[in-house]
Amino acid sequence: MTRAKIKLTSKVTQKYQATIPQAVREKLAIEKGDRIIFEIEDEKVVLKKVSPVDWEYLESVAATLGEWSSEADEEAYSDL
Repeated sequence: MTRAKIKLTSKVTQKYQATIPQAVREKLAIEKGDRIIFEIEDEKVVLKKVSPVDWEYLESVAATLGEWSSEADEEAYSDL
């Protein structure tokens, strides 16, 4: 089964900015304020939407990680 290839263009401004074409925004469900990531693979670049991060959850989890930063742990894992 062959996939259709769609080619879209966008002009780069003096500040090296480019508009993401509407078809791409719709395909990736990109909205104002969303973050995107550029992955370089050999001779091509892949654009992906970054999943939203639950910062409140991550901050609450980070508070529990202090048990892993003792002097004993630093000494035990210093040669890794």
